[in-house]
Amino acid sequence: MSARARRAAPPAPVPVWLAALAVLGVLYLVIPLVGMGAAVPWGRFGELIGAEASRDALWLSLRTCAAATAVDLVLGVPLAVLLSRSWRGVRCARVLVALPLSLPPVVAGLALLTTFGRRGLVGQVLDGVWGVRIGFTTPAVVMAQVFVSLPFLVITLEAALRSRPAGLEETAASLGAGPTRVLRAITLPLVVPALARGTALSLARCLGEFGATLTFAGSLQGVTRTMPLQIYLARETDSDNALALGALLVVVAALVVAGTEWTPGGRGGGPVHEDGAAA
Repeated sequence: MSARARRAAPPAPVPVWLAALAVLGVLYLVIPLVGMGAAVPWGRFGELIGAEASRDALWLSLRTCAAATAVDLVLGVPLAVLLSRSWRGVRCARVLVALPLSLPPVVAGLALLTTFGRRGLVGQVLDGVWGVRIGFTTPAVVMAQVFVSLPFLVITLEAALRSRPAGLEETAASLGAGPTRVLRAITLPLVVPALARGTALSLARCLGEFGATLTFAGSLQGVTRTMPLQIYLARETDSDNALALGALLVVVAALVVAGTEWTPGGRGGGPVHEDGAAA
């Protein structure tokens, strides 16, 4: 059956009980957001997010998340390509890359602090030799965000790379194309949708990072206090401000993730086969 015929065929029906559980799952995820949205004082929304502390937190989050996502791309794409190949020890490497996903954020922050903090394994060398201190600075925020978000990009992209057709790469190599050219012209174009989705997930994770940032970078206004930290502090003293910032963060995160659904070759694009058609 051709790829066009496969796309035209109606989807197979699902059991009613399965659909009911799926709807229940969606409601469980959506209703709390609706509840928060109903509690937001929309009449004062502009005033609340325009406060100095809110603006500082928003601007810091945007800057650090952009920087962390860029680092994720620089480190994550090569790592995903490497992990998609077969070599001795690759399974151990995959476990190590996925480990931050299962760590409590505060543990991730402690790991960074005891390594790059002033008295940490690496931090004391940086401080003693070059006078560089990372802990409780803006770069520490970026490092915390990278630590918790990098696996999202790597795992998403690696899965797509492992399912890609190898024939095109082998053909290009047999025609004299070098490894870098094959990667740039064949491999990466085949997994652009996965790369976009992994990047979006990493960015969304950066936006929501809290525990590792608080532990490793602290909460200094304009320096390390990102949106989640500002929301946490405002929750005790100004709940309206916390709700407004929370709603803004939900909207931004939703736009980031949803953007990959409506881009050309998004989630519906599927893996590309050797005949050039999408599954």
